[in-house]
Amino acid sequence: MNIDTQTSLSEIIHCMEKNLRDRFAALIKKEVIPAIGCTEPIAVSLCVAKAKEILGQKPDKIKVYLSANVLKNAMGVGIPGTDGMIGLPIAVALGALIGNSGYQLEVLKDSSPEAVEEGKQMITENRIEIKLKDGITEMLYIEVTCSYKDDLATAVISGNHTNFIYLKKNDTILFDSKLQTEKSCDKDDLELNMKLIYEFAINTPIEELEFILESAKVNKAASEQSFKNKYGHELGRTLNGKSQYSVMGDNVFTSILSYTSAACDARMAGAKIPVMSNSGSGNQGIAATLPVTIYAEKNNKTKEDLARALIMSHLTVIYIKQKLGRLSALCGCVIAATGSSCGIVLLMGGEYEQVTFAVKNMIANLTGMICDGAKPSCSMKLTSGVSTAVFSAMLAMEQKYVTSVEGIIEDDVDKCIDNLTRIGSQAMQETDKMVLDIMTHKK
Repeated sequence: MNIDTQTSLSEIIHCMEKNLRDRFAALIKKEVIPAIGCTEPIAVSLCVAKAKEILGQKPDKIKVYLSANVLKNAMGVGIPGTDGMIGLPIAVALGALIGNSGYQLEVLKDSSPEAVEEGKQMITENRIEIKLKDGITEMLYIEVTCSYKDDLATAVISGNHTNFIYLKKNDTILFDSKLQTEKSCDKDDLELNMKLIYEFAINTPIEELEFILESAKVNKAASEQSFKNKYGHELGRTLNGKSQYSVMGDNVFTSILSYTSAACDARMAGAKIPVMSNSGSGNQGIAATLPVTIYAEKNNKTKEDLARALIMSHLTVIYIKQKLGRLSALCGCVIAATGSSCGIVLLMGGEYEQVTFAVKNMIANLTGMICDGAKPSCSMKLTSGVSTAVFSAMLAMEQKYVTSVEGIIEDDVDKCIDNLTRIGSQAMQETDKMVLDIMTHKK
């Protein structure tokens, strides 16, 4: 269903039938899901777990082939339940030892110190081989082969972090998506635009939206646990510290920054703390949720206000990511913070016009921020993103926005998003190659 941005309000409301609302809710529930740890190494663990399950026993050897973007995002992050171990080998080992594919992006939640020690032994014995997959165009591609004596099992994930496209044991193909007639699970026939998102967020009966409040609960809990411990660069703890109030002030803005960065600190350090992700990224889920949640709480907004603002935020992120792709050279903070800016506008009393202004302000400001892999310092990028989200919302409420005579901004907000995603998915491909080359050739 494609509804033009110029469609009248009454027509849009008329189109918002229960069936359509259900499809929107299903899309959000598919994309906003709990995850433990950075999504890329966890997706690798998931793929290993599936291959192990097909094999029917713990493998002797594991071979892993990855697309460049998966490799980039899996190199520098902590793995949950490992007491701070970083990188893919331990993620692969634990996927084989305790991974349960039924847990999806929480695949490693049964990790234990005993399993970690056994995983270290697997690494020491050189039973794990990790390579870049050549000759593919997919940005998100994970191929795992587990072997035990003469038995082999292969699993392949592509398209999104939980989408298995190929399963095989020995010479028997168990599943091949190329042989399926139905659409890929990463496709949806909802053709989103900002006006449709806005109308869904503000006009849907509140009882159909309350499920999104779980994202606020889960992600705020992650922040609060991070405040109590030392994770990553401790940006959240630093911003939340009393000594910093003399610089930043004890205010709503500082709270937004500290809660957002704290959750990211914990996640990137490998804390065994679940967060609600968005479009396959925990950091995107954090940045889409916490600025909106904290603003609402600090300004005594109702649960209904918060739910509608979170729907606005998360659905905006889903919309942009549908156009951009799961992985790209463009930092996900840009996209996630754009969503939270829209949600904050709603909480400030803004309407559709102000939402479009916020989007334009975000795109004009943050387009071009590179993704140089998932890592502890992502908390700094999230803080930059949500800082801009707040500024953009404030400007939007004052009817101030970047105009079509400036840079890549156009009058039509959806064309602005198209321009952003074209830059991120096409123009920055060479940047992506250079980033990976630098990361993999450090001395």
